[in-house]
Amino acid sequence: MAPTPRTTPHSAFEHLPLVDIGGLFSDCAADRIQAAAALGNAAQQAGFLYVTGHGIDPQIINRLKQRSVEYFAQPVERKMQDYIGLSSNHCGYVPEGEEQFVEGSIDHKEAFDVGFDYVLPEGQRPMLGANRWPVLPGFKQDIKAYYDAVFSLSLALFRGFALALGLPENAISQWVNHPPSQLRLIHYPYSKDAPQDRPGIGAHTDYECFTILLPTAPGLEVLNGAGQWIDVPLVEGAFVINIGDMMEVLSNGTYVATAHRVRKVSEERYSFPMFCACDYDTVIEPIAQLLEPATPSRYGPVVCGEHLYAQTLQTFRYLKQRMARGELSLPSGAKGLSSFGYAPIGEEV
Repeated sequence: MAPTPRTTPHSAFEHLPLVDIGGLFSDCAADRIQAAAALGNAAQQAGFLYVTGHGIDPQIINRLKQRSVEYFAQPVERKMQDYIGLSSNHCGYVPEGEEQFVEGSIDHKEAFDVGFDYVLPEGQRPMLGANRWPVLPGFKQDIKAYYDAVFSLSLALFRGFALALGLPENAISQWVNHPPSQLRLIHYPYSKDAPQDRPGIGAHTDYECFTILLPTAPGLEVLNGAGQWIDVPLVEGAFVINIGDMMEVLSNGTYVATAHRVRKVSEERYSFPMFCACDYDTVIEPIAQLLEPATPSRYGPVVCGEHLYAQTLQTFRYLKQRMARGELSLPSGAKGLSSFGYAPIGEEV
């Protein structure tokens, strides 16, 4: 059943706004506030935007792409030695068909999921622990270098969103120390014989606060405020940023999670989303300073890690099988898929 459509603040945009966030790294508070305002305005308008001025070394990006191509070129039998179902904290290789957002629809993609690499024995969780790295030479070094770079960028963006909401700069980043933030290396193979209606990935919103995305080819589409699917072309040197469920809650709906999908790809495509979350036990609820009698809380509280875990339990085959066997269960109060964001009438997200 399609979800009930909700009011969205998004405009009927036809292309994504582009923001130079270089000012977020300035020693001058006025520069940071100005860049943050532009970031916040774009997020309100579309929930999706391009950012430049991020400062990440292109060589780090090039090595990420090279290692990913090498990894996915291996035989399936070799990659299945890294199968995500062998991990205790949801990291590793995701074969095609493992993940489903819409029942009965198979996404045409494979992935490798990398977490925060939390190696301490205490404090580990279902979505937080040490990574299981492949034996491929240079893979761990180069993928971790990229993870560390985008994690640092995420902290700047957390500070920027806080400033844009009129909050102290560390109002959200204070809860980001060792979060279950996941980097996905995604490969969308090209096949001219694939069914026309078979998506690269079905429509969905992201669970976390926001996503930092690096794609290598077109294919991404986002839902605008008029209920239309809009193409997201590549912009040289830019990352794509989109609002997720948890930022929608923290901002009390000032920012709204945007549904997106990847259509059937017309060429081989790689995509590298970094899903940026708060620490596992952080209670995600509207930030108190944003609440007034005229703008009361619109959302109940959710625990960050438990929300991520609940959504993941509902989408990954190996976890669904464990639930069916009674080995796992959804956290208390778990929300269904696509509980946030906006969907037009008749559109499944």
